[in-house]
Amino acid sequence: MTTAPLPDMILEPLVRAALLEDLGTYGDITTRTVIPATTRYTARLNAREPGFVSGLQVAALAFRLVDPTLVVTAHKADGDAIQPGDLLMEIEGAAASILSGERVALNFAGRLSGIATMTAAFVAQTDGTATRVTCTRKTTPGLRLVEKQAVLHGGGFNHRFSLSDAILIKDNHIAAAGGIRPVLQAVKAQASHMIRCEIEVDRLDQLAVVLDEGGADVVLLDNMDTPALREAVAMVAGRVVLEASGNMRLDRIAEVAATGVDYISSGALTHSAQTLDLGLDF
Repeated sequence: MTTAPLPDMILEPLVRAALLEDLGTYGDITTRTVIPATTRYTARLNAREPGFVSGLQVAALAFRLVDPTLVVTAHKADGDAIQPGDLLMEIEGAAASILSGERVALNFAGRLSGIATMTAAFVAQTDGTATRVTCTRKTTPGLRLVEKQAVLHGGGFNHRFSLSDAILIKDNHIAAAGGIRPVLQAVKAQASHMIRCEIEVDRLDQLAVVLDEGGADVVLLDNMDTPALREAVAMVAGRVVLEASGNMRLDRIAEVAATGVDYISSGALTHSAQTLDLGLDF
């Protein structure tokens, strides 16, 4: 899936923080010691395994923040399918600058491409259905924005970005508030018309209460087996959006999508993806 790139100014604080962490208090002393400032080079960012690429915009920004005179040429776009040996990007300019930005650029691009690749594998399991794959808030602290962007690059969809985006009533909220009806009554009495409400249930009798009470736009079906998910879809009959969640492994996605749920959410997309092997070659 291709998505419009974010403005660089939104991404810059994340990338700048990573560069400051890596450059430390005195910069890249290895490169300054052994590479003459006048040495110029063209480096190539290449794929070493198949997948879907993400993080090229972030990688390019890392190089430009180190040295605005570097010329970065993209040969692939975020969201593209890639194969081993594919040229993703060329970086031309001072060799010292390229070397100083290399690790941060590769860390971002490899990590985000891994998320995009895992997401694409999940999405492929939903072929022939209307079910969408979505992420969660189980992201690396500070990197949620780019990790959720990587999910989009893999063909998935984004859940809420923060606690302030929407109301999501979980089991602990229900327990603390005294039950399903009290929490939904509070939502109907207090929530703005611009805020959507999702509520979590793990049993069909709870779903029946939600449907009877009203006030929810989305119901999260947590850790239900496949027959229960199928019955939930029949009970709802399109009245609310249904999201299946909990232990959503790759080998179960096709089965769950076939039940007719609208969304399958998986924290694994962002917390368990393996970094895709990319390399910067001189």
